[in-house]
Amino acid sequence: MHAASHPTPRPTPLDPPAVALAIAAHPDDVEFCAGATLARWARHGTVVHHLICTDGSKGTWDASADIAALVERRQAEQRAAAAALGATGEVVFLGEVDGELRSTSDTVERVCREIRRLRPDVVLAHDPWKRYRIHPDHRAAGFLAIDAVVAARDPHFFAQQGFAHHRPEALLLFEADEANHIEPADERSITAKTTALEAHRSQLETTHFYKLDDAAASTAADAEAAAIETALAGFRERERSKLAEAGAAFGVDYGEAFHLIVDQL
Repeated sequence: MHAASHPTPRPTPLDPPAVALAIAAHPDDVEFCAGATLARWARHGTVVHHLICTDGSKGTWDASADIAALVERRQAEQRAAAAALGATGEVVFLGEVDGELRSTSDTVERVCREIRRLRPDVVLAHDPWKRYRIHPDHRAAGFLAIDAVVAARDPHFFAQQGFAHHRPEALLLFEADEANHIEPADERSITAKTTALEAHRSQLETTHFYKLDDAAASTAADAEAAAIETALAGFRERERSKLAEAGAAFGVDYGEAFHLIVDQL
């Protein structure tokens, strides 16, 4: 019996690419998984694009929520978050229904079109092979991104699009099941990441794990603001701890871990 093989760690960060495209399932996924990396690259001149696959319409625990208003709000929050990272590229919304994303011929064709149109040197996406992942959109978005990268590089896929085929130089899979690469995070990029995450204000309860209790809700607005700020301070510290944990595995102070694919592209 052969011993299980593991990827060789690659601690050397990529050079900031000219163009990067981050493909994610929901508004805020990019910032959670790669925000510090994209902020650092943007600071060094990378044109950073976002492609968000779903409308984020399930991003509330409120059964009586106005879903159309939530979708509109989450798009605005995503644009604000991209700006907080320093991203100067486009924010593209694929518009699939939250929770119902699939990698189909139609969705692959649409993402392939964006890859060919935007022509990224590096594509960032969910790792679809992460074990025990329960969110279907994260799995689907990962497979969709990879399927679209494969299609985009071949001129015989979706030739009717009218765009030249395009082969990215690297694929960085975040939330990686087997991380083999680290992108270091400095203080400026950590601050940009948490600031960008805080732009997703509609998600204070669902992903930032802050819920205003009844007592706080009945107090003056300034007290409520103070309570939120206290909660966000804890949130920032948790995010910093995650970056420290990821970095420690690769011998850096802070970082975001990925599975880097270059040879198969």
